Amino acid sequence: MTLSEKSWKIILVAIGLIYVLLRFWDLTDSCLWFDEIFSVHAATHSWNDLFGFVAQDLIHPPFFYVLLKLWIAVGGESLFWLRAFPVFFSCLALIPFYRLCRRLKLSYPSIAVALLIFAVNGCLIKYAQEVRMYSVLLCLSLFSMWLFVRYLDLGKSFWILTVVNIFLVHTHYFGWFVVLSEVAAICVLQRIKIGQILIMFGINLAVFAPWAWTVFRVSETNSGLAQNIGWMAKPNLVSIFQFAFDLVEPFYFQASSIDWQSNYLISVPILLVIVALQIIFITNWKSKDETAKRDFILLLIFIKLPCLLAFVASWILPQSIWGTRHLIIVFAPLTILITFFIETIEIKTLKIALVSAIMVFIGIAFVLKIVKPQPKFIWCAWENLAQNLDKNQANKIYVFEDLSAYHFWFALRESDNFKVLTVKNIDGLKEDTAYFLPRGFDGVQSAKIEEITDNKFYIAFQAKDWQEKEPPLRNFAVKGYKINEPKIIEAQGIKAFLVLVEK
Repeated sequence: MTLSEKSWKIILVAIGLIYVLLRFWDLTDSCLWFDEIFSVHAATHSWNDLFGFVAQDLIHPPFFYVLLKLWIAVGGESLFWLRAFPVFFSCLALIPFYRLCRRLKLSYPSIAVALLIFAVNGCLIKYAQEVRMYSVLLCLSLFSMWLFVRYLDLGKSFWILTVVNIFLVHTHYFGWFVVLSEVAAICVLQRIKIGQILIMFGINLAVFAPWAWTVFRVSETNSGLAQNIGWMAKPNLVSIFQFAFDLVEPFYFQASSIDWQSNYLISVPILLVIVALQIIFITNWKSKDETAKRDFILLLIFIKLPCLLAFVASWILPQSIWGTRHLIIVFAPLTILITFFIETIEIKTLKIALVSAIMVFIGIAFVLKIVKPQPKFIWCAWENLAQNLDKNQANKIYVFEDLSAYHFWFALRESDNFKVLTVKNIDGLKEDTAYFLPRGFDGVQSAKIEEITDNKFYIAFQAKDWQEKEPPLRNFAVKGYKINEPKIIEAQGIKAFLVLVEK
């Protein structure tokens, strides 16, 4: 029995509700982590200082921080309210996602399948809950794609598209890949409009130029991008396959380096089904009408060109820029392309079988998500340990890495009772240099261990076990300090220690 249009709309609303609920699921189970702290820190600067502070970070434009500042002004800085910010933009992205599917003339059943795959993607759920710019990037890129296809079909929405793209490139530099994809699509599909699209590109470039000049000037007086993204590896065959798994993985996302990169028993079969769909589509290429061929080429440009540009740039530039979160702009067009393949299959039983296979693996992934306990992250230990500080005992906390220093500072930022200091260059202690205190930030001071003469203070560090004959405990013991019993929090196979040290 064929369902009516009204019934399909009800189904779409139900899937949309699932989409929203999944993004609120476990929303506040984990603390803010390092990059999220930077987001809030930047957004709480005054309007006069915000843009300069963000510019010193070098790697992101300011629009996200402007929006977050306005969001905080409305509802404050509670964990739920902060995390609701990316969720809001992730949910807002449903509007252009649906409109794009309709503009590409997908049927309601195909839109329902596309929306469900989009809803359950583990990577999209993860970045919908992270107080960073990626959900805003996703939302604006979808608005841009929808408006572009509308402009391509009807010649309308040119100026709205131009404005949206201005916001897009000021949200994330990868927004330029969407703009370049639109220029490329015009060159391939409708060259008569190339003059107008170049006007759009030129306007975006002109509006973006002041920010680019600001960042360039700041970069001359600061350490370069290597400090920010030097840890990012250049893409190879393994990282490309991993990205492919991220694109199709339901519910799961690698939360930390000790987790599996993918749930391969789920992601590999789904990826194989998608490859089969593409083979079927290409095999029957000659039988497709011109509209189907155009839409396929258009979606392929939105998917392939950003990936190709990121790949090539990562090998040409001194530092790699390859990353799943940056390429969140290709998730929606890929999802739509998958259902586009399904819709064009003429054999009904084959179509049902392939869709059913995807749904079965989504169901299994959902069960695995339910039974798997929510992970506890070691970086949350610093916020919890900060609550154990007693100002009557000591008011200084010495830490040995920028990551824990920033977390302690953020947890104590409303208090004038404590001072956080970092002690570096201790033999035997390693630090993850991917995390560093923001440039232009003086809330945490540095100290040398030989210069520490306080009678009482706290030290905080992480290690696999409590070892008084290992650094940093040994370093203080040889200076004549008494090491008291520690407060301990364990997570991810590592222990975080807070210790009162005194003479």
